[in-house]
Amino acid sequence: MQKRLPSLSLSSYGIGWSANKRIAIVTVVVTVLLATAATVAWLSGNGNGRQGPDHAASAPASSPPSSEAAPKPAPGSGSVPKPPQIAEPVAYAKAVAQMLWSYDTRNTSRDQQLAGMRAWMTNEPTYADWASVLGQVPDPVLWSRMADQDQHATASVTEGHYPSAFKQALADDPSAITKAYIYVVTVNGKQQIAWKKDGGGAEERAVTLAVQCRPNHDCALAAIAPSVTQ
Repeated sequence: MQKRLPSLSLSSYGIGWSANKRIAIVTVVVTVLLATAATVAWLSGNGNGRQGPDHAASAPASSPPSSEAAPKPAPGSGSVPKPPQIAEPVAYAKAVAQMLWSYDTRNTSRDQQLAGMRAWMTNEPTYADWASVLGQVPDPVLWSRMADQDQHATASVTEGHYPSAFKQALADDPSAITKAYIYVVTVNGKQQIAWKKDGGGAEERAVTLAVQCRPNHDCALAAIAPSVTQ
């Protein structure tokens, strides 16, 4: 059986929120009283995480540098879909998850992948944590190896929900959301991966996202959490 190459997936590629972005998101999502050590631990990924069954086998040898900027898209859009016009946080988060878990190295360069993903981000630099999204993409060498094997993936989303800690934070202080309108959403689904010579497999996926949905505006992605919260 052919050994599966590294895949583009949340369980395999993630570098977490940067300190400045994490602090900004904590500040706008919860009140000062809720921004205690326990709440920071929740947003920093100390909750229960979920990983695909082949996590160890698919982990990359290295991660892209967090300072890498999103390139301008090359001619052609590749396989990355354009962000949908959705104003509801859970629905948008589900669309983001499906985008993150789907790729096609047969017709999409790494630069196109990055540029396509960047289009889903909020244009407010205070809240946009590009490093957390960049961490989902293999480095150029690994992407080239995947392309040599025509590796591609599709995804299906089973459900999305607000984690209980986030719902409790909103219940305790509903006005806390009104500064930046950033919502925390956990999404579950499945990724189907395929490559040359009928190689392939399926993995369960889960991700927690911070999405910004200001009133009378379409939602946008702010950050990807380093692990899944319940």
